[in-house]
Amino acid sequence: MTESITAMDWNAWQTSWDRQQEWYLPDREERFRVMLDMVEAFAGPEPRVLDLACGTGSITARLLERFPGATSVGVDLDPALLTIARGTFEGDDRATFVTADLKDLRWTGTLPYDTYDAVLTATALHWLHSDPLRTLYGQLAGLVRDGGVFMNADRMPDPATPRINEAERALRHARQERAKAGGVLDWADWWRLAAADPVLAGPTAERFAIYGEHADGDTPSVDWHARTLREAGFAEARAVWSSPADAMVLALK
Repeated sequence: MTESITAMDWNAWQTSWDRQQEWYLPDREERFRVMLDMVEAFAGPEPRVLDLACGTGSITARLLERFPGATSVGVDLDPALLTIARGTFEGDDRATFVTADLKDLRWTGTLPYDTYDAVLTATALHWLHSDPLRTLYGQLAGLVRDGGVFMNADRMPDPATPRINEAERALRHARQERAKAGGVLDWADWWRLAAADPVLAGPTAERFAIYGEHADGDTPSVDWHARTLREAGFAEARAVWSSPADAMVLALK
């Protein structure tokens, strides 16, 4: 490993997490930019946002930088990533973080507000299988105000294009191997670094007790997400951004 991080340097942990995520998602910042463009279009410059499966607060950080008058509520179950999020935003009244399990049907009761202008999530809900994801979408339809939006950016491969999918996968893996040879941390390396840190070691051990090595659910297509969101109670839903590997679906209440 080529990175060394001081335990209480939360900005360094955030930067390290971003680098690790960008190893998998080179167009990650472009997704965030389009996501916030759509927040501005539908909710204006002072939105109340639910950062769903927030991790370290990547969306919250970009939201508050672009919209200083925004309010963000981050919800996640991962104790290590929430430790970083809470450390990063300590003292900032615009950001609140809640520990909750999205598979627990009572999770919405832990939130400080009943409705939100926007619910945003990225690279997170792929760990849910289709049935619990369908249930979650129904709950989100009740949290988004009329005229508000939900956006999910994640891997959404099209099963009808296997050769395109395979070509994208091969190119991505080749680029990842080159970056790793240059010292970039992958998922496993990053978690080993966190487990060795005196502040994050306990939350990291707890995290792996909850999730195991990695929780992989389904990765349904864009069409499945859009159709399921409409069935859940959203008026409109479609992709508003895509790359060869990923997509972002926007659902309008």
